[in-house]
Amino acid sequence: MFIVDNVGSAEPVCSYFSQNYKKIQWGVMLVLSVIIYGSHAPLISLCKVNGEIPFSSTSVVLLIELYKFIVSVSLLLIWDRKSTEVLLSWRLALPYTLPALLYCVNNNLVVHMQHFMDPSSFQVLSNLKIVSTALLYSLFLNQRLSINKWFALFLLLAAGVFYSYGGIQGVENLSPDTHLYVTLTGLFLMLLYCVISGLSAVYTEIILKTQSIPLNMQNIFLYTFGIVINLTAHLTSSHEGSFFKGFSVWVLVIIFSQAVNGLIMSAVMKHSSNITRLFIISFSMLVNGLLSFFMFNLQLTILFYLAVILIGSAVYLYYGVK
Repeated sequence: MFIVDNVGSAEPVCSYFSQNYKKIQWGVMLVLSVIIYGSHAPLISLCKVNGEIPFSSTSVVLLIELYKFIVSVSLLLIWDRKSTEVLLSWRLALPYTLPALLYCVNNNLVVHMQHFMDPSSFQVLSNLKIVSTALLYSLFLNQRLSINKWFALFLLLAAGVFYSYGGIQGVENLSPDTHLYVTLTGLFLMLLYCVISGLSAVYTEIILKTQSIPLNMQNIFLYTFGIVINLTAHLTSSHEGSFFKGFSVWVLVIIFSQAVNGLIMSAVMKHSSNITRLFIISFSMLVNGLLSFFMFNLQLTILFYLAVILIGSAVYLYYGVK
């Protein structure tokens, strides 16, 4: 009887640890994503030589897509070997051409927009993608958000604007030559960028959730088209020197971290939502500010702390208030 009782009581204990393990695993993924998002800009700064980025951005993006593809294939062979025959179905693969193309377009838009506005204006206005993503998420996924949740997303937008406008400050920010400007063309490109950003993210979420195939296989489809499109963009772009020109240890760190983050984001959109992704991006601003403070001796202004309060309030309103 004693042995039977122990065996019977072990089942809920195992179930308890199993459920908590999944929660811990999910929490680690989200925290890691926040850190990677927040460390991207500081890592780019560490790569600069004489104030300029020495490597080709198309080379880096292509290698990120290739790394994600290799990891996805490896995980598929380890965990879902029986599903490999689905790889022959182009009917399942074809929908992934659109998000791959949209991501490529937005990567190029980011570069071209710099000619029509100053960096500070770009950072501030790019927060509009929070609104575009939320609107498209609500529209295409039939998610009716309550007033509290819409207000929470508005707080995220406000936090992004405050942080981008002056959450961190250095000597260069105090220069009298610095001025804000946005041309009409720049404003149009920014609106296009925000719409494409929201559309690509929501469309990807729809595909990932509606197809009943393993996530690793879905990632293979997405990254295959990403490799093809970004390789084409690299070959047609004007770049000097070798493919690996200007690469350093920090560039390799960027490639590895961004690939890991891409894999995490696919899991988030598969098992959670784009709203979770927006909160991750918002929290990453705080990580970016802290890293800038410790690594580059930049000052955290009152706008940074205001952004912290707004993000905390947004989390409470969206997830804590019923």
